[in-house]
Amino acid sequence: MTEHPDDAKAAAAAEHDRFEALVAEADAVSVAGWDFSWLDGRATEERPSWGYARAMGERLGRARAALDIQTGGGEVLASAPKLPPLTVATEGWPPNIARATALLHPRGAVVVADEDKPPLPFGDAAFDLVVSRHPVTTWWEEIARVLAPGGTYFSQQVGPASVFELVEYFLGPQPPEVRAGRDPGQARAAAEAAGLDIVDLRMERLRTEFLDIGAVVYFLRKVIWMVPGFTVDAYRTQLAALHHRIETEGPFVAHTTRFLIEARKPG
Repeated sequence: MTEHPDDAKAAAAAEHDRFEALVAEADAVSVAGWDFSWLDGRATEERPSWGYARAMGERLGRARAALDIQTGGGEVLASAPKLPPLTVATEGWPPNIARATALLHPRGAVVVADEDKPPLPFGDAAFDLVVSRHPVTTWWEEIARVLAPGGTYFSQQVGPASVFELVEYFLGPQPPEVRAGRDPGQARAAAEAAGLDIVDLRMERLRTEFLDIGAVVYFLRKVIWMVPGFTVDAYRTQLAALHHRIETEGPFVAHTTRFLIEARKPG
């Protein structure tokens, strides 16, 4: 049976209205902090098998002095059952600093406003544990400097070409050197060059699904380095096309890459 033109127009109008509503909602919601719970029911992501938050919590429970670099809103650090007597977190984005302070101060942890560049505002050998979840940049020489002899750096990091199906949808094919960035082998070499010994290094590729266009907008607003300068207005045409694709074909599938690295300072 041939679809009546009026039916086609009504369906197109309904799809457009849904697009506008989803985009407006996702464009208005706060993206402060590093809590992705707004995406519940809108996106799914496989989790790495090693369970970073749990493993980090175990190490924090044994530490005397710990530093969490680029803590975001402090959510991951605050999830630890027990914090060391001295716990410090750094963060550079003002909305996150306020959020982390409110969350971590009741736990006895101090939040230090610090730009993501050397030097770290701490003395040599100040911490026996340094942790970081998804750092933008890892300053290995500074980490080695602030670690006490025998101290450990424990981090989950974004791996190469993570969610690049989405990145390349908006930006087009990326050059090989960009796709190869954040390789765990490079992290190993940099850590060893800074005088650290690698205890553990592993990577996993994990399925991610965006169930509606609002999830895409929220994700790109929050993870600002994926599509630099992303705004709804700048990418409205591509967003509308992707919305139609999701509505007609199902979730947009991408793959995150994560690697775990644990390094120890000799001594």
